[in-house]
Amino acid sequence: MVSGDTEAVAPATPSVARTVTEVFAPAVWAAMMPLVVAVHATAPRWAAGLGWGLLALLFSAAVPYGIIWWGVRRGRLTDHHIGVREQRRGPLIGGLLSVLAGLAALVLLGAPRPLVAMVVVMFAVLLVVTAVNQIWKLSAHAAVSAGATAVLVVLFGPALLPAFGLVALIGWSRVRLGDHSTGQVLAGAVAGVLVAVPTYLLLV
Repeated sequence: MVSGDTEAVAPATPSVARTVTEVFAPAVWAAMMPLVVAVHATAPRWAAGLGWGLLALLFSAAVPYGIIWWGVRRGRLTDHHIGVREQRRGPLIGGLLSVLAGLAALVLLGAPRPLVAMVVVMFAVLLVVTAVNQIWKLSAHAAVSAGATAVLVVLFGPALLPAFGLVALIGWSRVRLGDHSTGQVLAGAVAGVLVAVPTYLLLV
């Protein structure tokens, strides 16, 4: 009975890890964070915050993910998580340029300061991930999720500290799927927090 239970549970584990990896991918955080920060910054003018957030989302998530999707469709990338480190440079640079363009648009149009700060954070984290990935496969999942969670703690207070458990779960999924080592995940998480918090606090 015990061995039968083990056999029933074990095959599901990669499926759980894959689900976590997909649901909490960097593109999801890049889409969610501008909306959360913009709505929070403009409350109770929810419609205005939503508009600003959607504009930022276009440049921080939609365009970068579109670049990756096109690369996969053309056969230039193996998958949408860009598992091969050598393939990451082009999409990451494309994402950086898109975020930079979005940042310029937000500043020129007078977007709320916290939203501008959040987009700068996203640019800074992506820049670090891009730089490190030239020589080592740092986990973008860990860096983005940890950096975003740290900003949420700054925004909403220590009550959100348990959310770092989600970052740990995401890191586990990357290691469980064999996409990263534990060291690459831990380094990504530390880099995300160390870049995100000072950058956001400096600009907000």
